[in-house]
Amino acid sequence: MRAVQVVELGGPAAVRVMDVDPPARGDGEVLIDVAAAGVNFPDVLLTKGMYQYKPDPPFTLGSECAGTVREAGPGSRFSPGDRVVAFTMSGVFSEVVAVPEHTVLPLPDEVDFAAGACLPMNYLTAHFTLETRGGLKAGETVLVQGAAGGIGTAVVQLAAALGATVIGVTSSEAKADVAKRAGATHTVGVEGFKDAVKEITGGAGVDMVVDPVGGDRFTDSLRSMGPLGRLMVVGFTAGDIPTVKVNRLLLNNIDVRGVGWGAYALGREDFIRAEWDALLPHLRSGALDPLISERFGLEKAGEALSRIDDRVVTGKVVLEV
Repeated sequence: MRAVQVVELGGPAAVRVMDVDPPARGDGEVLIDVAAAGVNFPDVLLTKGMYQYKPDPPFTLGSECAGTVREAGPGSRFSPGDRVVAFTMSGVFSEVVAVPEHTVLPLPDEVDFAAGACLPMNYLTAHFTLETRGGLKAGETVLVQGAAGGIGTAVVQLAAALGATVIGVTSSEAKADVAKRAGATHTVGVEGFKDAVKEITGGAGVDMVVDPVGGDRFTDSLRSMGPLGRLMVVGFTAGDIPTVKVNRLLLNNIDVRGVGWGAYALGREDFIRAEWDALLPHLRSGALDPLISERFGLEKAGEALSRIDDRVVTGKVVLEV
């Protein structure tokens, strides 16, 4: 079968589509015929040996996919032909993948495979951010940094579906349009976003900031919050990890909260299923509908990874198998 492999740690240009032996299903695993796979920033880091998970080359990339069950074990929740999504550390950029059953989730008929491949990492993270860690309530206002990216659009969509007013921070008019399509009520530019937020909220500030970007906008994110505001630290796509002077937290009774979905969820199978169950009504209604900016065939995986590495992607990039 075909698989996208990192043959040396040389970045996206070093990936190759190779012929490899198909996997055999192990105990507790489900064998899936992959129809589509989501491409994520950690995949880029893996090609450079810069991610915390550091497999030795050659290895197959890819952490989330959608497809149909080929084979499941005795007593499994799944049967051959079931439509599913799945996630794992790596290996799904291939025609067939074997994954632990607890990382396999049912895909509603209303959602196609390309959209399904965008769901596990970003939308489970969005739910964990807003609900579990953030305690979002309907009627609150959420400021989303990087609102046109994969995580950003997922957070915007889910926050809007949960009844929040969403302000998206973007770096261009084109990206602002993407954030609005995802459901942002307002969009503001990166430059001067603090003052723009103050004007939009009538000086009250926002109830929550979701920040997958980090870098030098962090301090102004803190200043954009109202009393009892929560800043959710999701990641650092800007590259720089910011620091916070804790006296700022005292001034307005605000929180900075870390969001590490994998660290919490992966050891709690029931939690992952409950999160997915909470998302299903929004998926069936169409309220959650991943914004796919580009689709590539498996043979163009290097190009797809380069697009993410070059920071030119809005929404999500998908490989179709």
